[in-house]
Amino acid sequence: MARLSSISLLGLLYYGNIVAATASSNYTDYLLSSGTVKLGEWQSAYDKASALVETLTTEEKLTIITGGSAGNFTALEMLDSSTNPYTYYYVTTWPAGLAMAMTWNQTGIHDQGQALGSEFRGKGINLAYAPTLQPLGRSAWGGRQGETYGPDSYLNGHMGGQFVKGMADAGVIPSAKHFILNEQETNRQGSTSGGGGMGGPPGSSNSSTTTATTSTLPYNSVADDKTFHETYLAPFYDAVKSGIGGAMCSMNRINGTYACENQVTLGKYLKAELGFPGIVHPDVGGQHNGIESANAGEDFGSSMYWSNSTLGVGLTNGSFTEARLNDMVIRNMMGFYRYSQDASYPAYVSPTADVDVRGDHPAVARARGAESIALLKNTNNALPLKSKRSVSIFGYHAAPRYLGPNTALSVNTGTASTMIGHMTQVGGSAMGSLAYETTPFQVFTNRAASDGFMLRWWLNDSVVTTTSGMSGAGTVLTETTIGVADNSDVCICFLNAWSGEGGDRSELTNADQDNLVNTVADNCNNTIVVINTTGPRLVDQWISHENVTGVLYAGPLGMESGNAIDDVLFGAVNPSGRLIHTIAKNESDYDPGTAISENETIDFTEGNYIDYKYFDKYNITPRYEFGYGLSYTSFAYGTNISIQADTAALQQEYATGQIAIGGKEDLWNIVANVTATVTNTGNITGADVPQLYVTFPDAADQPIRQLRGFQKVSVAPSATETVTFTLRRRDLSYWDVVAQNWAVAKGQYTFYLAASSRDMKASTTLTL
Repeated sequence: MARLSSISLLGLLYYGNIVAATASSNYTDYLLSSGTVKLGEWQSAYDKASALVETLTTEEKLTIITGGSAGNFTALEMLDSSTNPYTYYYVTTWPAGLAMAMTWNQTGIHDQGQALGSEFRGKGINLAYAPTLQPLGRSAWGGRQGETYGPDSYLNGHMGGQFVKGMADAGVIPSAKHFILNEQETNRQGSTSGGGGMGGPPGSSNSSTTTATTSTLPYNSVADDKTFHETYLAPFYDAVKSGIGGAMCSMNRINGTYACENQVTLGKYLKAELGFPGIVHPDVGGQHNGIESANAGEDFGSSMYWSNSTLGVGLTNGSFTEARLNDMVIRNMMGFYRYSQDASYPAYVSPTADVDVRGDHPAVARARGAESIALLKNTNNALPLKSKRSVSIFGYHAAPRYLGPNTALSVNTGTASTMIGHMTQVGGSAMGSLAYETTPFQVFTNRAASDGFMLRWWLNDSVVTTTSGMSGAGTVLTETTIGVADNSDVCICFLNAWSGEGGDRSELTNADQDNLVNTVADNCNNTIVVINTTGPRLVDQWISHENVTGVLYAGPLGMESGNAIDDVLFGAVNPSGRLIHTIAKNESDYDPGTAISENETIDFTEGNYIDYKYFDKYNITPRYEFGYGLSYTSFAYGTNISIQADTAALQQEYATGQIAIGGKEDLWNIVANVTATVTNTGNITGADVPQLYVTFPDAADQPIRQLRGFQKVSVAPSATETVTFTLRRRDLSYWDVVAQNWAVAKGQYTFYLAASSRDMKASTTLTL
């Protein structure tokens, strides 16, 4: 196999920032025909695609790379998203990415990927724009956090990787997005962008609703080489290793060059360093030219840019090569052959066709939704709800929207930060295609009928204190917020925070909703708060109120949302969700440098210190930390944890393996196992999520602690279960910017068994 040239222009770097390569750079190292990448299980697909390409004319090749059919190859059908087959009838709308990540269940998200993949397959869709790995969540105010797997690159990569494996097992081509450094919606398309509300700490220039952006170009992301590799590129390692056959390049620029024509990020890093064998295709509006995008590494594009008058001319004047054109065509076919779509793949059907592919998936989606809900507060065992005779529910979020459920949900400048109605999905291209939607109002009504309690409701976020109905009659409801709360055994406030593709968040709280909670709690000594959100939603406006006895916190839960919430509220499901982002006490506690920016250039000066790593670095106490979540039972961790390590392998400083699918092969070698125990000390069965955090030697220049293992385990009362965290070489490596390689530092590693990023239970060390 050919090795990457150490002097290739693809590899040129400034010590800090990655360099945007030009179209004149040498890109031959990332051609599949170069032999740079050991293809392994993808070799047969390459052989089939290569054989077909040899039979095609230049015109036919241009047809394939612009989305057409040629030879005996039929154009791929492509569609969003990781929640559902977008816009289709008779499909399942699953919990959004944030919610699925909050399960911390790798088997569960694999199975979701496989079930969702079967629905794409049933509709005749070849390639799914899924999973969404980025935006990672650099900014607490980012609008698209609801559809991704969180700001920790390890958790993001593991959950996204398992989703990829599941979808691939269904025979559908997974295509990860958005590549790369695409961390806000505002100004992602320049002055023509939908923009969105600006987010920022109170008092900052970004704390109010945005005005028109002044830039005429998409924002330009600038990140140093170490940050790029250790935080933003890391999840894509998992996705490539797990089997993605596609990657969507983003709309933003990177170091001055559009992401879809950036030869360093697409050629050097994605295709050569990670060994990605598939198709790079642009986000909507992501392609801007012909020769430059083709030479940079984009493989699928518009005939407006790629035709005989552009690429065809390039073939004759030497600015484009036949080898690169063949590589583009082959990459368009790699996933098709890798996942045997040439053998009896279902025919494409239109979105409204009466083809029902759901099977038992709604029931599974309900279970995953319930599993994702995090219990944040539970004073005096207020939850689960039992033996209640009078129940009152509050908030727009308890009931359906005025229209729906399968309606377009666009996000742009001025869009409200809360949804008037039950929020079950994010906005934009990951919105749900809902055949129906269950809401808390619906399930509480059914429960009142079956269980015999008295149900009252206030389906509004506003507080009304003036009496407009009869009062003093004893049985007539006073038409005020207080009147609905009066004499209730339990009052439940339903809150949401909504956002999505097209706009960032203008606030992390909401004055109307928070006033509602405080008013209800002032008049009801057993007030429960249920939150569904698309990103961090602060709670300090009422969390310390003595009458707020319970808090449930979740992402968008999809079509079975109401049922999933009911399952946890009433104890059919013991909550086991864990936070995937930090909930601060104040907006100003988040890094102001990561606030949504209208600047043309966004400099990632915070480096690897985002979310809990930032809070740890500056010793900021969160309200609820990353990884946090309670249960209706209790758990105790063993005080002794053990580690078995392959010290001989770890003494080798740099990764030396051959480049294969997922990068250098030895990065994936198992080098250590950490073993611990967890005991259920309560009286009901529950699932816990023991977590492993690692502190690196100083030479590695890493955050104080970072997640390097997690395992979801169900434990019966009084039982003890053993958990084992498996560490790969890459989990104990850092990116050496001088050597341009992954390295293992010498010194002491400390391994912490933990219940969250701030709750360490036991530790052990390893010295190299």
